[in-house]
Amino acid sequence: MVKVRGLGEHPSLATGVKGRGVDFVVPEGPLFGLLERAALVHPERVCVDFLGRTTSYGEMWRQVEALAAWLLRHGFGSGQRVGICLPNCPQAVVAYYGILRAGGVVVNLSPLQTAEELAAQVADSGTKMVICPNLNKILPKVYPLLLGKKLKRLMVVNFAEALPWPQSWLFRVFKFKEISPVPAHEGLVWMEEVLAGRSKPREVKINPAKDLALLQFTGGTTGVPKAAMLTHRNLMANTEQVRIWLGETAPEGERFLTILPLFHVFAMTACMNLGIAVGATLVLVPAFQLSQLLGIIRRTKPTIFPAVPSLFGAIANHFAAHPAQVAASGMGGIRWCISGGAPLPADIKARFEKLSGCVIVEGYGLTEASPVVSCTPPMRQVAGSVGQPLPGTAIEIRDLKKPAKILGAGKTGEIVAKGPQVMQGYWGKPKETAKVLQKGWLRTGDVGHLDVQGFLHLTNRLKEIILVSGYNVYPRAIEEVVYRHPKVAEVTVIGVPDADKGERPKIFVAAKAGEVVSEAEILEFVKDKLNPLQRPVAVEVRASLPKTPMGKLDRKVLVAEERARRG
Repeated sequence: MVKVRGLGEHPSLATGVKGRGVDFVVPEGPLFGLLERAALVHPERVCVDFLGRTTSYGEMWRQVEALAAWLLRHGFGSGQRVGICLPNCPQAVVAYYGILRAGGVVVNLSPLQTAEELAAQVADSGTKMVICPNLNKILPKVYPLLLGKKLKRLMVVNFAEALPWPQSWLFRVFKFKEISPVPAHEGLVWMEEVLAGRSKPREVKINPAKDLALLQFTGGTTGVPKAAMLTHRNLMANTEQVRIWLGETAPEGERFLTILPLFHVFAMTACMNLGIAVGATLVLVPAFQLSQLLGIIRRTKPTIFPAVPSLFGAIANHFAAHPAQVAASGMGGIRWCISGGAPLPADIKARFEKLSGCVIVEGYGLTEASPVVSCTPPMRQVAGSVGQPLPGTAIEIRDLKKPAKILGAGKTGEIVAKGPQVMQGYWGKPKETAKVLQKGWLRTGDVGHLDVQGFLHLTNRLKEIILVSGYNVYPRAIEEVVYRHPKVAEVTVIGVPDADKGERPKIFVAAKAGEVVSEAEILEFVKDKLNPLQRPVAVEVRASLPKTPMGKLDRKVLVAEERARRG
């Protein structure tokens, strides 16, 4: 075992803030060892339940080894970056652990991104192979990278084959328009053919403390996409930290409702890695459809339910309209609902808990910390708090103007964190890394305070981020698209409250002199240039946009105006 010394009582204890760390042990070995051990201990237990089609731990590990063997034979072993661009499905789990078993580095790519965004991240990370499905919404964005020789290999998942009978037949018959044709290419291979193999991969030497397991893209503090470098040890540490927080698990196995997409770092740790670490069944849900989700809950009776606030809100709204459905909903067996990805509104928490009978605990984290930093103790909740630091984690509050100054209880400043889950830096960006990693402390760019009991409270964000259903959406990315419109002179994007998604982007534009532009014209222009998360809820056309004394566009003025307008 590799022992991480406790970070001890940080200096703010002198002012009465209980932000202490504890001695913490990071399990030895590479991250894929989580699945290997579970397969040895529980070979017949269900690892994945995908719409009723189940895969045992033993079979899952066999498929992981088959994929790893293929990757090693084709030169995608130690240190090679392999992208995963898949919705939730069994192959996403196989791909993740198979790449790690071969010594490669997983690059999580969101299927929601535009072709331009995917191409940029593939190029930035040096990814030479991507695994994606034969779906119209994804494959046409990835296939051109193979044709243009940006990729050496493309592994395609036949999505209908992943579904259980009769859904697979129904999908082919009634949703055939969602299936993309797959032209033949020497660099293309079907994943089903690879997983049918029985080859065993050779052993690969991995140094968990140094070797990367994952490149996870994030906008960090500027909105410019950067890949956080996370080692096997970073991710193993965070999995163990959350496992300790979770406490004892059911001997017969927990059931993790996994509707959060596995390409999102929250789901990767709080659903997949944590679930497999405790030998749980991952109940995979490929997309959010409320009626389907409620049916899956009734059928599988999950025990752990990680989600974003907007999803808890949607369920609360449904139960408020259909109270008679609560008793037969299957939610009675859920021990903990875990909210993350965005601040949890008190109203959503109260309504969901009252209507469902389940308790929501809230956590806080960021991609750069693998991602969990703090979480509410299950039996000790403090209103408005995102909990206490995880084992082996220390949190300080630093003065916004004097970053070296540590603030005491109740004082608001920038949240900084330290622990074995903190990233190694940003891939290929040493200057950006130096801005956020200082003497082992991670500057989060978030604003908050610690109370006298050591509970963390979020106040605001320094980052200019819009949180749409828990996903980071960056104003700058949207603004750059709108600026392409020939009539637009100025554009500013802010986030506005949204009952379903938490926040949605709103675009403010000013036309060039002598030009006239309308809301409908802007909406039509951006329709195919923004991904679904980036699409605006509204466009407001103004004669001019507010500016700072230095002449910069002033987003804060628009935020204040919008807040006053909404009361």
